[in-house]
Amino acid sequence: MKRVILAVGFIGLIVLGCSSDDDSTTEVVVDEAIEASSVIENYADLVLANYQAALVDAEAMNVAIQTFVATPTEENFEAAKEAWLTSRESYGPSEAFRFANGPIDTGDTEEIEGYLNSWPLDEAYIDYVEGDVDAGIINNLADFPTLTKEILTGENGNGGEENVAIGYHAIEFLLWGQDLTAPSENLAGQRAYTDFVDGGTAANQDRRREYLAIVADLLTDHLQIIIDEWNGDYRSTFLALDEDEALDNIISSIAELSRSELAIERMAVALQNQDQEDEHSCFSDNTHRDIRLNLAGIVNVYTGAYGSVDGNSLQDLIEEADADLATELDALLATAVTDVDATLDPFDLAIVDGESSVEGAKVQTAVQALVAFGDKLLEAKVALGIN
Repeated sequence: MKRVILAVGFIGLIVLGCSSDDDSTTEVVVDEAIEASSVIENYADLVLANYQAALVDAEAMNVAIQTFVATPTEENFEAAKEAWLTSRESYGPSEAFRFANGPIDTGDTEEIEGYLNSWPLDEAYIDYVEGDVDAGIINNLADFPTLTKEILTGENGNGGEENVAIGYHAIEFLLWGQDLTAPSENLAGQRAYTDFVDGGTAANQDRRREYLAIVADLLTDHLQIIIDEWNGDYRSTFLALDEDEALDNIISSIAELSRSELAIERMAVALQNQDQEDEHSCFSDNTHRDIRLNLAGIVNVYTGAYGSVDGNSLQDLIEEADADLATELDALLATAVTDVDATLDPFDLAIVDGESSVEGAKVQTAVQALVAFGDKLLEAKVALGIN
């Protein structure tokens, strides 16, 4: 960062390019130290802006879904699916705020992440699946005679982490259905809109419409809770943290996402198993976007920029503390972006033949690049004097 100082000849300011008898004002550019507090505050602004964008898109999706539920036509069904895909574009980068001891996954609201983005999902927990037309909460009128927000929220994760009842991926499954096609067919799930039409292709169409309407509405409720925290109580708590603790949280968060959650859980596991069921968005075949958007969130946090928010960043702070480390981190992050972008989409085509294939090798290269950046970023704690 730079600032301009107007040197007017008094002690303590450096005057360049002036003779001793020249009283004219001279502009001098000097380095200005980056304040850690400005980086931390900019991060808080960035987080809030991202969640607010996610809520706007989730609300638009909710409108599209409620429109389809009220008038279940094929056109409205396709519009609901497009709205879901759009909503993932703004939510995906927000995954960079996880693992930072924030309200998304710690404290009184720690269950919210599970309400929003839990995966993998056992399809039979929600609705019929191939070979079992009576599966799922939707078809279980004996145990679930009524469907409410409270009931579905309570059932989320009940009996096992794959018992996902609500959130983005529950909505995704309801809109696309199981993806029963071979990767080579390059098709997502093929659920027919008539599953939601009275007298249509599956039983309990009214319950399916009701379930879909509830989970779409719940999504906006839970995003609003996170926004309220970052706009109120938690923001105050975060900004009051010791600066080292706040920076440690920020660094640890994107390092963990890069080197572990994204690289290993979301990419390497699917590649090793060669199973599209291990994809993050396996029903819609949108996993390639999830991966790129999660990485975009890492870039956003590192550079301190998202939308209209653009201020002092980790990148600035590290460059000031250790220019060589900053240069290395910039190069590693650029490589990770390039390598991730080189992977095939949809992601099931990239993993179907394993690591030994050309496309599988590209995924493995991207995994290694993400791990390398995350590992190196942790070294910034030493450079910044964080204990």
